[in-house]
Amino acid sequence: MKFPRIALSLLDASEPLRKRAPTVDENGNALSDFMVIFPGLRNRSQLQIQQTMQEIQKVLGQYSQSVVFAELNLRLNLLWVSTRRVDGLRFEIAGSLRERIPSAKLVSHV
Repeated sequence: MKFPRIALSLLDASEPLRKRAPTVDENGNALSDFMVIFPGLRNRSQLQIQQTMQEIQKVLGQYSQSVVFAELNLRLNLLWVSTRRVDGLRFEIAGSLRERIPSAKLVSHV
């Protein structure tokens, strides 16, 4: 199974996330998922949204060996991230996001 490259888009997806996000890696190992909310992001200027997306991509790029899927839903101000299971990784990534984007809030993790 080949995973999509990490890409963030402002476009709404036509399929539900549960159909797009992978649940297992290429070896059949379950992935870990978490969500980060960016309160009010959709109401900011286009420039601020683009800058935020660039910061998100920089952070996720630092974890490219572990992050297998990421999607920003601008309508919901919500970032979904699927990673390989590594203890503490989701908290580390969420912390890195918060360092660059102070409004970022870890919402949930599985």
